[in-house]
Amino acid sequence: MTRDAVRSGVLVINKGRGATSFDVVAIVRRCLGVRRIGHAGTLDPDATGVLPILVGEATKLTPYLVDQDKEYLATVRFGLTTDTHDVTGRVLSETPVTDLERTRLEAACATFVGRIQQVPPMYSAIHHEGQRLYELARAGIEVERTPRDVTVHSILVEELDGPRATLRIVCGKGTYVRVLAADLGARMGCGGAIEALVRCRVGPFEIRDAVSWRELTDGGRELWSRVHSAETALVGWPSIRLDGHAATVFGHGQAADVVPAAAAAQGFVRVHDGAGPMIGVGELMAGGSKVRPVRILHADRPGTRVLPA
Repeated sequence: MTRDAVRSGVLVINKGRGATSFDVVAIVRRCLGVRRIGHAGTLDPDATGVLPILVGEATKLTPYLVDQDKEYLATVRFGLTTDTHDVTGRVLSETPVTDLERTRLEAACATFVGRIQQVPPMYSAIHHEGQRLYELARAGIEVERTPRDVTVHSILVEELDGPRATLRIVCGKGTYVRVLAADLGARMGCGGAIEALVRCRVGPFEIRDAVSWRELTDGGRELWSRVHSAETALVGWPSIRLDGHAATVFGHGQAADVVPAAAAAQGFVRVHDGAGPMIGVGELMAGGSKVRPVRILHADRPGTRVLPA
């Protein structure tokens, strides 16, 4: 697939340790020669793994991809607490831990599955009165943070090794795995901090399909051939196809007729131009007989725009 054929989509990167998410965006922007680029979900610099990069018109799908579940492989060192909730931070306390008891750890993990509340860490990118929390933290300032509701779908104990446990965590958006490790350590009565963190999946995008960090930093040749179509970001969504006049009406921001009516009576759907590419995100109305534009994608629709009659 050539650069001319692909003008938008999703490029999945396996981010390397030490790079910020913005660093990755800058590298991809340079390699692809496209300015309109963003990422779907910040990864800590010391974390590695899946970082979806949205290119061109696909950036309009960022909020929908960010909303999807994420899967992490976290190595937690118990018996340690730090100000950053990972082993790179300033040590606040240390407690000897020799062997973790699997049954007790699994029971503690189970208490964090479901809808829980987390206090965002000071070392995070959240804004407080015009400043990032991590900027305040670096200046030695701590401010009160409001707890947030997050969803943890599962926590599986994969391996135990002395004071360390490897956990596979599936969670919803906004979940801080570092905070989860610290809270789990507190529940165990010894403290805990992240030693290594790998994001294995974001929505449908898995680490096994990602562009390696070496491939990207070596110059990223042929990156356009690795760009997925925009619709892959919403691969689990129901879809409808509009033909002719209806597709034109939708493309110009008006509710279009769905013939035959969609099986679902309401909700968000992927909207396609006949048998062609995705042209936007729509919301079903009138029992599935109409679709209202929510996001419209134009990048893959060449030609002169003609206003609907």
